[in-house]
Amino acid sequence: MSESANFSYLQNIPFSELASSYLKALLAADRNSAQLLITAALNSGLSIRDLYLGVFQPVQQEVGRLWLLNSVSVAEEHFCTAATQTIMSELYPHIISAQRLGRTLVAACVGSELHEIGVRMVADFFEMEGWDTYYLGAGIPHDQIIAALEQRKPDLVALSVTMTYHIPKALELISAIRNTCPENTVHIMVGGIPFNNSPDLWRTVGADVWATDAEQAVLVAQQLIQKCGK
Repeated sequence: MSESANFSYLQNIPFSELASSYLKALLAADRNSAQLLITAALNSGLSIRDLYLGVFQPVQQEVGRLWLLNSVSVAEEHFCTAATQTIMSELYPHIISAQRLGRTLVAACVGSELHEIGVRMVADFFEMEGWDTYYLGAGIPHDQIIAALEQRKPDLVALSVTMTYHIPKALELISAIRNTCPENTVHIMVGGIPFNNSPDLWRTVGADVWATDAEQAVLVAQQLIQKCGK
């Protein structure tokens, strides 16, 4: 684990050295050093987008790969994820855009899905673009997600699935949203590993669109809203 060459997802990416150093600090349970690396990178001119897409995202992918290989424990995987979420939270003052678009996003994980960092990144990217976001995270009962939609009346709801066995729950939730919310009042976007691995799966679960990552999610949402004239 000490050599960056062991980190498959961190090779041949723009910020591979930073990402590898960051992951090494996390695997050493040194959150302070990990945070200092991110702070130094931000102060040196690296953008929030670069940090999210060039460090946090590939590092989380690599942690997931290492976990599947039994190279890191569940505890280590949870520590890495929790530490990254904390560091992301501390970047929040840099994320909020002064320009507001008057559009709202509700973002949540499906069912008992616990892997929430991806959809958190999505919500943060929408904030940077001037959207008002209502981030629900993981472990939210479906009826509470629907209640939030009825209250917030968002333009878009982003749903995340990481584990394939949660796909039936996504289908169930989207069906419930369609049955509850008036037709065409809210668009539904899905994302996560199962959709990346099966590009037509979003149609199967009844979503309007899907996106591979946070940056694409914003672009897809803009295209969808322009197309619908909303």
